[in-house]
Amino acid sequence: MMIDLKTVFLADLDWSLALQIVLRTLIMFSVILIFLRLSGKKGVSQLSIFEVAIIIGLGSAAGDPMVNPDNAIVPALIVFATILLFYRCITWMASRNEQFETLLEGDPVYVIEEGVFVLDSGENTFAKDEFFAEMRQQNIEHLGQVQTAILETNGNLSFFYYADEDVQPGLPVMPKLYHKKSSSLSQGGQYACTTCGQIEQITASHHTCPRCQQTEWVQAVQTQRRT
Repeated sequence: MMIDLKTVFLADLDWSLALQIVLRTLIMFSVILIFLRLSGKKGVSQLSIFEVAIIIGLGSAAGDPMVNPDNAIVPALIVFATILLFYRCITWMASRNEQFETLLEGDPVYVIEEGVFVLDSGENTFAKDEFFAEMRQQNIEHLGQVQTAILETNGNLSFFYYADEDVQPGLPVMPKLYHKKSSSLSQGGQYACTTCGQIEQITASHHTCPRCQQTEWVQAVQTQRRT
């Protein structure tokens, strides 16, 4: 079956409306930028879940007037003004009521404490490889360098480090070392549980982690953090 490229790319586009589409797009894009400026945010990394939901909700209001001549711009501006007013009211309420703020944005979650993963942090939905990548970007080679890690409400991770003399053996996050993990150990030594980061002195070929009951281990490392 032949593909009609003209239909794919142009369909029934009326070229007389092309300039109008450009103008509409510039106007609505400017409105989005103004909205973000009025919200007081300086970057996407500062957005909470509530704010991301608002941005997503604005997509239809901004997108339809850009390309559809049947959708006027003024109704879209009314939508933007309504959402901005709603956003201001919600943030005002959150600034004066801590319980409401917690309900809206949640609480920071401890991910690492004393060099091991927190087991009861049920709100952690990130993949371990993504978390390890974030650690590597902070020049962290293993969990033993980290005293505390906190997942903030805006999705950022905050790390607090051990002093060099206090660095403990830890689960390596470097790919080549981490992928040497195994449930069958050929020699004894100090190993880290790949699930929770628990450090154990292991002599047997098979060992169950006393914290999480898992059986996969990798040799622990104790290098100091490079800054």
